Amino acid sequence: MHMHAYRLHAGDMPRSWYNIVPDLPKPMDPPLDPRTKQPLLDPAPLLRLFPKALVEQEMSGAREVPIPQAVLELYAKYRPTPLFRARRLEEALDTPAHIYYKYEGVSPTGSHKPNTAIAQAYYNAQEGVHTLVTETGAGQWGSALALACRLLGLETRVYMVRISYHQKPLRRVVMEAYGAQVYASPSDRTEFGRQLYGSDSPGSLGIAISEAIEDVLADPGAKYALGSVLNHVLLHQSVIGLEALKQMEMAGEAPTILVGAVGGGSNFAGLVFPFLGESLRTLNRSYRIIAVEPESCPSLTKGAYRYDFGDTAGLTPLLKMHTLGHDFIPPRIHAGGLRYHGMAPLISHLYDLGYIEARAYPQQAVFEAGEFFARTEGIIPAPEAAHAVKAVIDLAVEARHTGTRPVILFNLCGHGLLDLQAYDDYHQGRLTE
Repeated sequence: MHMHAYRLHAGDMPRSWYNIVPDLPKPMDPPLDPRTKQPLLDPAPLLRLFPKALVEQEMSGAREVPIPQAVLELYAKYRPTPLFRARRLEEALDTPAHIYYKYEGVSPTGSHKPNTAIAQAYYNAQEGVHTLVTETGAGQWGSALALACRLLGLETRVYMVRISYHQKPLRRVVMEAYGAQVYASPSDRTEFGRQLYGSDSPGSLGIAISEAIEDVLADPGAKYALGSVLNHVLLHQSVIGLEALKQMEMAGEAPTILVGAVGGGSNFAGLVFPFLGESLRTLNRSYRIIAVEPESCPSLTKGAYRYDFGDTAGLTPLLKMHTLGHDFIPPRIHAGGLRYHGMAPLISHLYDLGYIEARAYPQQAVFEAGEFFARTEGIIPAPEAAHAVKAVIDLAVEARHTGTRPVILFNLCGHGLLDLQAYDDYHQGRLTE
């Protein structure tokens, strides 16, 4: 009998997160102070938004950052997550490729997001913060933070992109079930929100981030939490790839191609960076690494590599990243988690250096791939994860034509059981490009 599942025991969970910064072939450009346009060397503006421990992680040059015991205990609710060999998909595609996927949909909220939400809530609780404020697109990040805050005794306020608030009402219910307060953004709760409130603005992550930051600045007991993009978030997500390294060893194979969907970049970096870091350190193995984004929000394939704000109102430090412009309002596509105007600076930097490739797909093709995956592997992927699936299917078919035998590993970063409206729209022919 072929084994299709590779499961680690609780004791095999990584004890430290992996930080790729010391392994970079060339250092990154620093964040800039938005007022002076000089490198942001004084962490004071960041300390108003984030607890000291996370600011230290953001700036850290240490390769390994120990995971606190309390965080490991909460991770153990759903980690280690399984790695599967997609044999049924391989057979259906008649491909010589071997396809593996790391499945993060087993978390309580159905995606990879609790990996950083739990860590962020923990460090905030340690510093006596009473409320975390954030933004969310499709609601995966908001759900994860609401869960983590509930487990660690914090309150949560979430600004949810208006179009997602209406497209994904059940995600709002998930957040409220965990005790979070959820507001459609743009809202009438902030000065910036009120400028757009009452218009038919679909909202955007950039606008919701501005509202969340404004909310925090008005509440001394609150801090801000971000679900992607920043170094410390990518750091926490490295548990995915660290586990996958061990699981691929169990499978007796080394991947040759790594694939992940990208919005802000955290699930992609979480899987890919531990493998890439190993190859940067030893130089005896190189991977083909592919980031997959929606055609409607293509920050890597169409964006400019320059300094930009992380939010629409221009409240954040300036980050050097691939960006469509901080005032970009993305179309109303269903992969709400990928609708962000910028890309994680670390990913942007590695893309710029040529270590990562990117491709963009239209949503019709993405849902077709997601459903094909559901009908072969039995898991309905989230629209975000279905972007990775689409690229994997294309690569597997390519392998059949070229007679190559790649070993493909991708991150199935979440299930689509709360995204069924999107699949229904696909079935009913209501998807727009």
